[in-house]
This record gives sequence, structure tokens and C-alpha cells, in this order.
Amino acid sequence: FSYEPDQTALHGLSLRVPAGKMAALVGPSGAGKSTILNLIPRFYDVDSAAILIDGHDVRDMTFASLRGAVGLVSQEIILFDDTIRANIAYGREGASEDDIVAAAKGAAAHDFIMDFPNGYDTEVGQRGVRVSGGQRQRLAIARAMLKNAPILLLDEATSSLDTESERQVQTALERLTQNRTTLVIAHRLSTVMDADVIHVIDRGRVVESGTH
Repeated sequence: FSYEPDQTALHGLSLRVPAGKMAALVGPSGAGKSTILNLIPRFYDVDSAAILIDGHDVRDMTFASLRGAVGLVSQEIILFDDTIRANIAYGREGASEDDIVAAAKGAAAHDFIMDFPNGYDTEVGQRGVRVSGGQRQRLAIARAMLKNAPILLLDEATSSLDTESERQVQTALERLTQNRTTLVIAHRLSTVMDADVIHVIDRGRVVESGTH
């Protein structure tokens, strides 16, 4: 895969993510970790070879089917200029209030939401400017919990958070990844320890695979 014709981002790369397990991607910046994550829901398509889910090429699936099966929590959290409720509910159309609250509790977000005077009706502002970085993360996790997709992609982004927010986000992520096929870009040692398989990515290739 190449973003530019003369610059190969991934070349000769082959890896497996076992069903129901967690696979971690580690490696230096620019190695191709985020590119791998972006290819799975077809934000981009490979130039050659294929990405298979249960033996099916992702290019043979409808976008609705593919993206319905994938939950994504990325470094760039997208919140809409709407209420907290609406931002969580974006994870699944027609979700009930009980479902939304349960997802928020699972993401360690319910308590801070209820601290706002308007609770779930609080407007987050454009790009979520009225909530902190840690709160944005937990709202994104709540959205993914509500979606309840069988495949989870995590571009783990806890480096910019304070220690307490990081701990709460990490706890929420641990709940979210249980019994799910998870591919995570790991920046934390604890994530690597918890992974069933680790792929070391360097210059667009897998250079090592195994346990920690």
C-alpha cells in the first residue's frame, strides 16, 4: 500500500489477528501501524494483495456490512456539536436511554456526565471543546460499547492524559476489549502484556511476532 506513488507505506506485510483475541501492533512512529488500522474499514484500499475477514475480502463486502462489524476508537476523537446523549447514541441507531446509560457506565463516563448541570443533555460544543481530553476518550469508548461490534480497532491514545484520566480510560478499554477480536496500536506496556499476540512493525513490514 502507498499513499504516494513513489513512497511505499506497507510492503510484504502479512499478519493474523485471531478471532476473539487481542493483537497488538508496536513499533516506531511512521512504521505503518495506523495505516494497517485504516485499511481494515476501507478508509483506504490496498494496492495489491488483500485484507480478509473470516476468509472474505473486505472489498467484496458492502460498506454498511463491513463498518457495521467494526468499532473504532482512534487518537482523533470526533464529537459532534450536539448533546452527550446524541454523541454516544451515534454508535447505534435506535438505542434506548437504558442502553446509552449502560454504555456510559461501562466506559467510566456516567459519573462525570452526571456532574454536568444538564447531564446527558449537556452540549459538548464544536469538536467537543466543552469536555476534557479524558472525557472525550471515554465518550468515544461509550459509543464503541453501544455499537457492540465484534471487531475492535484501537489506536490507543492515552499519552496526552493525566494519570487519573489515563487510569479510568484504561479500565474502560479493558472492559471494551473483553471477548472481542481486537487490533490495538499499543503505546503502553500493560497493553502489550495483555495482548495474545504482538506484531512488531518496522518500515511497513512485520519484523517480529509473538508474546511479550
